[in-house]
Amino acid sequence: MGGMKTIGILGGMGPMASVEFYRRLVVNTPAQADQQHTHILIDSDPSVPDRTAALLRGGESPVPVLQAMARRLEAAGAEILAMPCNTAHAYIEEIRAAVSIPMVDMIEETVSSVERPPVGILATDGTVETGLYQQALAARGIEAIVPGPKDQTTVMDVIAAIKAGGCLQESAKRIAAVVERLAAAGAVAAIAACTELSLLSGDGLAIEWIDALDVLMQVTLRDAGVPCTGSGEESE
Repeated sequence: MGGMKTIGILGGMGPMASVEFYRRLVVNTPAQADQQHTHILIDSDPSVPDRTAALLRGGESPVPVLQAMARRLEAAGAEILAMPCNTAHAYIEEIRAAVSIPMVDMIEETVSSVERPPVGILATDGTVETGLYQQALAARGIEAIVPGPKDQTTVMDVIAAIKAGGCLQESAKRIAAVVERLAAAGAVAAIAACTELSLLSGDGLAIEWIDALDVLMQVTLRDAGVPCTGSGEESE
């Protein structure tokens, strides 16, 4: 599988989401030997300032750290960048401006994969309140449904619990209840628009589960010239 590009991952937001993204890149590459995998560089820097705090509460901007990560990856040989953090995509143009290599836009690619509206959004307060997904969906004529205030609090609590290493089964139950209410509001699918939520399986939900991390994995492999075997599952 010659001609594959070196992938650079802006990680650490959070660390386990970065691990899961790397895992999916590896297991979805149809390699029969180590040498058939592509070169992947990971800059996992958990010191990136809180993205939601920066967007909604005037917190420290994460842009300088994100740009530094991108520059380090490019200097190390990365030829394409991917960032497994939805909220940080609010700053994608600033990151792109810091380097000369392409960067996959997880939000645009995920929205492009939506086949039927309306769609529910499960994301951080920063992603929801800045309308990152709503605007991208609206540009395609797709209605977005966001959780009510209580359910949005639950989503944020679940994200925090996953970051803290909490029980994924309990988190999945809480998210399933939110998804049921999105379905009752008319959603035919729900986007897992936070990479912590991508650590939940989405099995048994009332409506389709669209995992933004899976979309990012598939597009990153495609753009790096790597054949992709599927959507997050182990290759045979």
